[in-house]
Amino acid sequence: MEEIQKALEVLRKGGIILYPTDTVWGIGCDATDPEAVAKVYAIKKRSDSKSLVLLASDMDMICRYVKEVPEMAIQLVEVNDKPMTIIYPGAVVGEDSKRSNSLLAYNTVAEDGTVGIRIPMMDFCRQLVHRLGRPIVSTSANISGEPTPKKFAEISSEVREAVDHIVDPSYEKGSTGQSSSIIKVGLDYSIEIIRK
Repeated sequence: MEEIQKALEVLRKGGIILYPTDTVWGIGCDATDPEAVAKVYAIKKRSDSKSLVLLASDMDMICRYVKEVPEMAIQLVEVNDKPMTIIYPGAVVGEDSKRSNSLLAYNTVAEDGTVGIRIPMMDFCRQLVHRLGRPIVSTSANISGEPTPKKFAEISSEVREAVDHIVDPSYEKGSTGQSSSIIKVGLDYSIEIIRK
């Protein structure tokens, strides 16, 4: 709980954390804070025209940030037993650089208004997101174009030095070291597998 509290304090102040997820190590921030999200893009040296994956604590949280959750997405989450990111249509998004806890930062969402969200299969991440009360950005802890670090030891010093807080590496025990599958769902029951 102490480690979660430290990370929460940083997130609430618009800071950036380096943390283990159920898949790989991530760079994270409050997904409703456009300025914090911009810092994440800067650390990764990545264009903000690419959307980011977000973590939500449960389906209730997803429903607050997506206009209409496709029935197919709910079914996929219910039967899922491996890390899976779903790309939802109709993100509830802010129009500008102002922060609003009830709107996703405009720079987390794809140009078509979709947003990728995963409910992590790791207690530490779920508790962190639940206690923050809003989604957290979860993008791999590497400079864009470089290999994705599966373990803390593989994260570059450049990334480590750029964040405001590093979660205790002992929490990486719950990580699979594998990226999640990505599935895009539509309100018309369409499904597109982006990454297996």
